[in-house]
Amino acid sequence: MKILKVVGIIIAVLAVVILIGGMFLPKTYTVSRSTVINTSDSVIYKNIADFNEFYKWNPWAKMEPTAKIKISGPVGIADHLYEWEGNKTGSGYMKVKSVDPNKMVDMELKFIKPFESLADTRFDIAPDGTGNKVTWTMSGENNLMGKWMSVFVSMDKMIGKDFEDGLRFLKEKSESGK
Repeated sequence: MKILKVVGIIIAVLAVVILIGGMFLPKTYTVSRSTVINTSDSVIYKNIADFNEFYKWNPWAKMEPTAKIKISGPVGIADHLYEWEGNKTGSGYMKVKSVDPNKMVDMELKFIKPFESLADTRFDIAPDGTGNKVTWTMSGENNLMGKWMSVFVSMDKMIGKDFEDGLRFLKEKSESGK
């Protein structure tokens, strides 16, 4: 009986530490990367806002080309939808929330598997010299598990490299005129 009491106290203390400690950990995260692409804003915009083109440079589609995808809704405007389901990439969707043609695309990003989460993903396109600077930003709120995960590995470290690869692929596709 004494051992059960000790185990119960240990579990209670751990629960309190996790809950109270979680109150002091970051509530939100932001990951952002930029690159300059030497082509018109309209070409870049089409490659981002049209999920049929987005699929061609998307770093996660390149990681798992066998993932099932479905693209639906009006192209390049609110409610344009990209859904995926894969073994490596899990499942979820991206939905265009709003656009400012040739300047900005704002999307809702929902992961369903392996962990459910919701994020805002935004692409901003701005003139930069003879090209255009593209900034890819993802932000969201950390749930309790996300807060504790951020102690060991930041969201920036988890997906920053994927953003860099994606922008490199977007640059190659856009500058080649495809």
